[in-house]
Amino acid sequence: MSWTGEDATLAALPAQARATLDALKPLDIARGATLFSPGEAVKGYVIVLSGRVGVHLIGPTGRDILLYEVAPGQSCIQSTLGLFGGDTYTAEAVTQTDTRLVLLARERFFALLDSSPEFRHIVFQAFTERMQSMMQLIENVSFLRVESRLAALILARANPQGRLEMTQADMASAIGSAREVISRRLDKLARAGAIRHARGAVQIIDRPALERLAQSAAV
Repeated sequence: MSWTGEDATLAALPAQARATLDALKPLDIARGATLFSPGEAVKGYVIVLSGRVGVHLIGPTGRDILLYEVAPGQSCIQSTLGLFGGDTYTAEAVTQTDTRLVLLARERFFALLDSSPEFRHIVFQAFTERMQSMMQLIENVSFLRVESRLAALILARANPQGRLEMTQADMASAIGSAREVISRRLDKLARAGAIRHARGAVQIIDRPALERLAQSAAV
């Protein structure tokens, strides 16, 4: 089966567009690999088939914030913006799991945009959804308290048993804070009886309390 057949959205493309994409060989990338870094020229349009890629903005002190994650069916806005603007990357992308992806070079990307309205719709639909999530990130970092963002993260990422396995550094990156701040907030939540935490793991104890905190919008 062609690799486009593995994705419901791409499988609906016309035969000619699918043939163009299927001529590209998927790449298998190990977890922890850097796909691109700030200042590098944009390499092409990224299509993630399996796995997950985290895209981080790196500050001058080395602190980073997770801008977004790219899972199958989602868009890498850094790649799309770079292709349209001819610019370099301004963020860093690292595979969070073993990842299988396809890199669509600039020439083929624009050729498909011109020849396939269906592919063009997929690209701009994914771009729009990613822009909306970026605006939500800006709003959250600007207007929500750290406690609210942390509670929302724990609720969203915890497994059905209420357990989240994630380092404090990764939590800080995900919500735009610092590891030291996360450590203090986790201690506070634990004292309040909302969670129990140990190195690299959080267990939800009082879900309603976390839900109330996550809905608090005061800075």
